[in-house]
Amino acid sequence: MQLIQHKDYNVNPFIVIWEVTRACALKCLHCRAEAQYHPDPRQLTFEEGKKLIDEIAEMDDPLFVFTGGDPLMRPDLFDLAQYAIHEKELPVSMTPSATPRVTFSAVSKAKEVGLSRWAFSLDGSTAEIHDHFRGTPGSFEMTTRGIGYLQQLQIPIQINTTVSRYNLNDLPRIAETVKGMGTVLWSVFFLVPTGRGMTKDMITPEEHEQVMIWLANLQREMPYGIKATEAPHYRRVFMQQQRLNAASGEGAAAAPKRQDVLGRSPKGVNDGDGFVFISHIGEVYPSGFLPVNCGNVRDTSLVEIYRNSTILRQLRDKSLLKGKCGACEFKELCGGSRARAYAVTGDYLESDPYCSYIPRGYHSQDQE
Repeated sequence: MQLIQHKDYNVNPFIVIWEVTRACALKCLHCRAEAQYHPDPRQLTFEEGKKLIDEIAEMDDPLFVFTGGDPLMRPDLFDLAQYAIHEKELPVSMTPSATPRVTFSAVSKAKEVGLSRWAFSLDGSTAEIHDHFRGTPGSFEMTTRGIGYLQQLQIPIQINTTVSRYNLNDLPRIAETVKGMGTVLWSVFFLVPTGRGMTKDMITPEEHEQVMIWLANLQREMPYGIKATEAPHYRRVFMQQQRLNAASGEGAAAAPKRQDVLGRSPKGVNDGDGFVFISHIGEVYPSGFLPVNCGNVRDTSLVEIYRNSTILRQLRDKSLLKGKCGACEFKELCGGSRARAYAVTGDYLESDPYCSYIPRGYHSQDQE
C-alpha cells in the first residue's frame, strides 16, 4: 500500500484522528481534551467505531490515529485496531498516555495486531520538568519504561513534545534524549490555548520563530525526522533556511530523514485541510485544537462532513484568510494555525497571532 499519495485535500484527508475516549489518569497542564478519570457513557460504541472506520477507509486510506484521553482506557481498543488494520488495511498509529496501563503485555498486543507506530509524549529531559507539565509524579519514569518496551519489541517510536515556557530552555536536551531512544520521528507541538492550555503557558511569537529556525537546522544533524504540529509556518521557516544555507555555501537544509514514510504528507496539512478529528461522542472538528463542530458521525457520514461542511470548505480556501495571513506570500504553503487564530481571536480565518513574520509589502493598516 502506498502511504505517500498526492491527495486532493478537498476530497480526502491525509490524516484522521479519533479520540476514542476522554478517560485518562493524567492531569496534564495543557490537555486539549480536559480529560476525565472515567469514560463518558456517550462515547461511540464498538459498532459505531467500526462504522466510522468503514467510512475512514472510503477516504483513500488516510493515516489513522487513535488518541484520547488515554486510548488504553478503552477495553475494546485492540479489537478496533484489529478491525482497522486487518479488515480495512488502514495504517494505524496510537498516542496512549504513560500510565501503569502501558505494560509489556499491552505493547506486545499492539505489535501483534500490527500497529504501525506508538507515540509517547516527552515534555522534559528530566522527571522534574516532565512530571510538572504532565501533572503526575512518576510520569517520566513510566514514559521511559514504556519506550523500553517499544525498543525491545522493535515497534517504531514517535516522541511528541509540546513547547511551552516550562521547557523552552530544555529543548536541546530533549532533542538529544530523543536521539538516544532510537526514535523515527520527533513531533514538536506548539501550544494552542484551548482546553487546559493557557495563553500564559505559551512562548512568544519571536520565540516560536527562533525555535522553528533551530528545528530546521537541527534536522541536518539528527537521525530522526522532525515534524511541527500546529505550526504550519515551520514550512515557511524550513524553506527560508534552505535558501539561506544554500546562499552561504553550506548546502540546502537536509531533507527530512525518516526510517519509514508513515505520516509523511506530500504537502502540508492544516486544520480541516488534509486533517480531520472525531471526538469521543462523534463530533467532527477541523482538528482537536479547533473546537468548531462541523457535524456528528452519528447523523452524517464522515465522508459527507469532510467534503461538504461549510466550515471545512472555508478552512481549505486560503483566499478567505484575513490580516497578515491573507496578505502573506506563503499562505498556500503555510496558512497559519487556524486553531491558534480561533483560540486567541475567536475567528478561525484571522491571522495566526503567534507568527512573527511580516509579509512583503504588508502594513498593519492593510487589515483595517
